[in-house]
Amino acid sequence: MADASPDIAPPDAIARAIADTCVDKAALPAGRMLALGALAGAYIGFGSLVAVLIGAGADALPYGLAQIAAGLGFALGLILVLLAGAELFTGNTLMTVPLAQRRLGPTQLLRAWGLVWCANLAGALLLALLAIGAGLHLAGDGAFAASAVEIAAEKTSKPAARIVASGILANLLVCLAVWMAAGAKSAVDKVAVIVPPVAAFVALGLEHSIANMSLLPLGLLAQAATGADLPTGLSWSAAGMNLLWSTLGNIIGGGGLGLAYWAIHLRGRA
Repeated sequence: MADASPDIAPPDAIARAIADTCVDKAALPAGRMLALGALAGAYIGFGSLVAVLIGAGADALPYGLAQIAAGLGFALGLILVLLAGAELFTGNTLMTVPLAQRRLGPTQLLRAWGLVWCANLAGALLLALLAIGAGLHLAGDGAFAASAVEIAAEKTSKPAARIVASGILANLLVCLAVWMAAGAKSAVDKVAVIVPPVAAFVALGLEHSIANMSLLPLGLLAQAATGADLPTGLSWSAAGMNLLWSTLGNIIGGGGLGLAYWAIHLRGRA
């Protein structure tokens, strides 16, 4: 095993910590789980707002640089979730670790995933509504709204298989950020390991279901508020299908990562 940095726990210790944390998360009372889930949806939504804002000025930047800038801005969302404390569905796909250890049953797993997913959606929708109510769609003479609509239209234009594959890649990166943050020993260290993978998945245009819970409604609401023409393929039903397929991809990506680390570090151990 490679020597670990003194600023981060060794990989096997991170695996044990993740397993313990996931067991505790699955045992939360429903009311607390829902409240923390709603906060996480809103926190990720704040990252979405910043990413849309940066995207509004993307034409002034070279391709690639603009996407990286948006990714850096979006990282705010996961930083808030992990440092302030909230329940994020995509991070909780790592509950496959204690599931494989038989410390968590399938019913407990599905309960936690279902409650948190719904709560994330509620928090994200509320934030999108507040953003429109605050007039953010009017910023930059409508440039913010145009950016939001463009992002939403691009996401709903993808076929199902592409969304699933993209969702797998997105949550591999998000869960790697969660995994490394669990081993980091200070707030500064946690931020340092969160930002690069999150910025990468956004810059690459990958599909993160909880981010899409704010990005898609924000685009649809901004379009309705401004009266702009609705892009082909952008609709509430198309947004729902995107969430379905991106959620499936996120489960495969994050859950698969958890199982891989369980097999490497925890399988056969008490």
